[in-house]
Amino acid sequence: MSRRLAWVLALLAIPPLVLGLRWFSFLPSVMDWDESLYLLQAREWARGVWPLSGVWDMHPVGAPAMILFAFTILGESITTVRLLGAICVMATCYALIALVRAAGGPRALGLGAALLYAGHSVLVGGLTTNTEILFAPMVVAALALALWRGPEWPRLLGMGVLIGLALTIKPVVTPEGCLAFALLAWPTLQARRWGRLFAMAGAYLVLCLLPTLLVAGAYALRGEFADWLESSILAPFQYASEGAPAEVVRHRVSLILLEMHWLFVLPIPALLLLRHLSPVLRHLTLFGLAWLAVAVLAVAVPGHYFDHYFLILLPPLVLLSAVGIFGAAAYAAPVRGQWLAGGVVVAMVLNPFLVDLRKRIMPGFHLGQPDAPTRIADAIRAEMRPGDVVFVANSQPVIYFLTGSPLPTRFPFPAHLTGPFGDLVGVNMDAELARVLASRPRFIVQDIQHWYGVRPEARALIAASLDAEYEPMAPFSNPQGPVMIHRLREGD
Repeated sequence: MSRRLAWVLALLAIPPLVLGLRWFSFLPSVMDWDESLYLLQAREWARGVWPLSGVWDMHPVGAPAMILFAFTILGESITTVRLLGAICVMATCYALIALVRAAGGPRALGLGAALLYAGHSVLVGGLTTNTEILFAPMVVAALALALWRGPEWPRLLGMGVLIGLALTIKPVVTPEGCLAFALLAWPTLQARRWGRLFAMAGAYLVLCLLPTLLVAGAYALRGEFADWLESSILAPFQYASEGAPAEVVRHRVSLILLEMHWLFVLPIPALLLLRHLSPVLRHLTLFGLAWLAVAVLAVAVPGHYFDHYFLILLPPLVLLSAVGIFGAAAYAAPVRGQWLAGGVVVAMVLNPFLVDLRKRIMPGFHLGQPDAPTRIADAIRAEMRPGDVVFVANSQPVIYFLTGSPLPTRFPFPAHLTGPFGDLVGVNMDAELARVLASRPRFIVQDIQHWYGVRPEARALIAASLDAEYEPMAPFSNPQGPVMIHRLREGD
């Protein structure tokens, strides 16, 4: 009875632990540009303007749909978005526990994997509510169902729905979805029950594609199927085909390996002691390696290797790390091994939190102060009049959200309108930018430090407009350099 109570208390401790580890995410207004775009899509969606056709992006609509759902329940705020991310981390923790239990692993190992995930989710951009945080619980839960013992068809139904929903967030979950089906279908394949195998494959394929097909149908009914096709299918393929230069890839991967180093070190004991592990831990190790392999494929498919892509590796890495910790502890101290393993897990949970905390306080103890986008938005709101429009030329798009400004364009993400990814859109971005400037927005926000990242043609258009019709307001400093607000001159 006492052990059961201790287990219940351990499960109940996960939500406050996750919130505590992710406390910093509730302070700044922006930590990732993608998240800002998703919340803008959700805000406009609530007002009847659909994503893709109304607010363009090259991701499916799953992320803004989840944020819209959260907005509906908790209200439109940055805090709501960050709380959604924390809830998804909690759900992934519980899914990891279920996965370990489904494989026959001990409770302590499952809890260890969950805690390691909670701790390391603060790294590589995981504090922001990005796609990899949003679809992680669906993918892990689908794999847990694949490993669970029981009737195949109910598990297949659950897996198909989960992977199908994850695909509406980001198609990179496809390799892990294939692994889940392979695990479920392996006994049927071994038995050479070909009819049943093909029926399962067909049903699973339909279930996985159904949410995406429903979204495509909804856009077709609105007469916006071309926007859906361009945004969700064609642009991602073009993005992946371009890829990042090899030297950029090597640099980004090296930085990630350094930041996540413990998760690549801790699984080593499991590999060295593989023959000495219990059958359950041995099977979990082999499964973890297969999972890691398909996760690496999922990271590599987009071809650009931004930090948050590597969050896909977290679930298999924490599983392998937990096996390595508990396997080594049992081998070194058969009697007190679990206590030793628990101590290592606690240390590994605190380590990334402290590393991230050091990074946050390094610029100075200003954690409670508004960040640059918030201060910029406050300055604009102080002078805004009804009907005023803000144009964020190359700064944080969250400023639109913070000021409550209507969007001057369906391309509010600067990397699309004025940056290097305008060729993905299928629209003449210079003509669109000229249209925005001709509408004479009252405020233009310009990031001076990253002005070099704006296309030369766009720089020329913006500079000409600023010289002709705008006057500078006070600049705002931030760790990446000054940001300038330009105000339309009175009488112009």
